[in-house]
Amino acid sequence: MSRRNEIYALVVLLVILGGVVYYFEGRTPSDDSTPRVVAADTKFQPLDVQEPQLRVDLLAKLQKLEYTGSHRNIFVAEAPPPPVTAEVKPQEPAFRFVGPHQPPPPPPVEVPGQLFGYASEPATGHRVAFFTEGDDVLVVAEGSTFLGRFRLIHVTDSSADVEEISDGRHAMVPMVQPSAGQE
Repeated sequence: MSRRNEIYALVVLLVILGGVVYYFEGRTPSDDSTPRVVAADTKFQPLDVQEPQLRVDLLAKLQKLEYTGSHRNIFVAEAPPPPVTAEVKPQEPAFRFVGPHQPPPPPPVEVPGQLFGYASEPATGHRVAFFTEGDDVLVVAEGSTFLGRFRLIHVTDSSADVEEISDGRHAMVPMVQPSAGQE
């Protein structure tokens, strides 16, 4: 054998010898033959039952009981609906429409800009409206489009008639006075 293999064999034998010594350390021959008993509670006293028999009368009494609680589903977080009493019953509508339902009307046209003034050309009578949209001021002549989807139809002294180009719906935009901070 080579020197290296001899050293490995010696180390293995020393480890095995250490395990055997550790296993048998502190044990006496009497420890191997007697089983150990571990008591969890030394104050335990068994019940003194004189006649251990099944009490059928108590079981019958329990079987006759009925649950009078709310009968709530414990897996649903919402509160159960209130119980329907004899006086208050949900009323069904007297007339129930049968047939296709009409879609709701489209929402009113909302123009994002505000009308704050107008000017008219004395020679031709054509009017020009002034709108603000954010920080921008838009100068729009009657019949012209603005904001990409609106057309100015007519300007009066207090409002402007605006048409949405995509579906032809009209909206009246009232004239607002600029606040003191805006000029």
